[in-house]
Amino acid sequence: MCCTCIVTKVITNDRPLQRMNRSVQSTTGKNFARSAVYLLLTVLTAIVPVSISGMASAQPAGNLIIFHAGSLSIPFKQISAAFTKKYPGIHVLREAAGSRTCARKIIDLGRTCDIMASADYTVIDNLLIPGFADWDIAFATNEMAIMYGPDSLYAGEINQKNWPQILLRTGVRYGHSDPDTDPCGYRTLLSWQLAEQYYNQPGLYQKLQKNCPPKNIRPKETDLIALLESGELDYLFIYRSIAEQHRMPFVTLPDAINLKSAAMARYYARASIRIAGKKPGEYITKKGKPMLYGITICKNAPNREAAISFVRFLIGPEGRAIMQKNGQPPLWPVRVSGRVEELPRELKNSIQGTPLPMAN
Repeated sequence: MCCTCIVTKVITNDRPLQRMNRSVQSTTGKNFARSAVYLLLTVLTAIVPVSISGMASAQPAGNLIIFHAGSLSIPFKQISAAFTKKYPGIHVLREAAGSRTCARKIIDLGRTCDIMASADYTVIDNLLIPGFADWDIAFATNEMAIMYGPDSLYAGEINQKNWPQILLRTGVRYGHSDPDTDPCGYRTLLSWQLAEQYYNQPGLYQKLQKNCPPKNIRPKETDLIALLESGELDYLFIYRSIAEQHRMPFVTLPDAINLKSAAMARYYARASIRIAGKKPGEYITKKGKPMLYGITICKNAPNREAAISFVRFLIGPEGRAIMQKNGQPPLWPVRVSGRVEELPRELKNSIQGTPLPMAN
């Protein structure tokens, strides 16, 4: 065979080699693609947990300190339990007292808290705004009632019409909370003044005061329950919600007396009393007005983010449902007083606020 033929044969037989090279290249490309995909998945797998962890750590956490009215003890306990299920990193620390006592802890004692919730929104407006808080959200209502026990004197007789006569009978003991520390206390006295007008009994207010000695007056309304249960008192003036929460019998009062009705605001304003003001020796005149509970976040709140989340939860569907279940009808839409422009953006987005005038 000549040399030319040999060269031709070799060139002709090069086709299998070309096919093999193309096959190798194809396989190498596929392996590279697989490797790239595997590498990408590995990176994503590493990143996703970090992202989720970052998201979880972004939730509010730490202690949340709340000073609140005694009449909010039961609903706030339930709301705190539901709230911490949603925000497990938050530990709610609640401290109950008369609303004005709560404010005094902040003003006079320099106690630090994140949230102050009052049985009367004007406590916040008059004592905390503007020095210690900027705004106040009115979020719930209530009404005055007369609570008693099954063994109270004349328990089988007392009703909405004859309670003044029953309380003034010899041997009957009744009480209320301190007007200087607790809204339920001054609301009791205001309701007595309104009762004098409603029942057309001149002098009734003074008679009720005279027959209620200082030993029957305690710092907050919930302090009186033990006296009633032990038989030390026959009757006490308290919020209807507390009587319902403790499953105790109570006398409902007419709307003209119970401070519940927004429609009777002008009528309630006929009654007024003087109570202690911001400083020793100062006094504030409290006029009768429909009941509205208020809540605020203090200016120096240590855990502001958690406080905002709690207020949002309180005025949201779950919080409102718990308040309703406990006999304290939620106010919706809520109303806002104070410097409304200072409301946190998260709360502005959650509420339909209409400003309430600053009031005594």
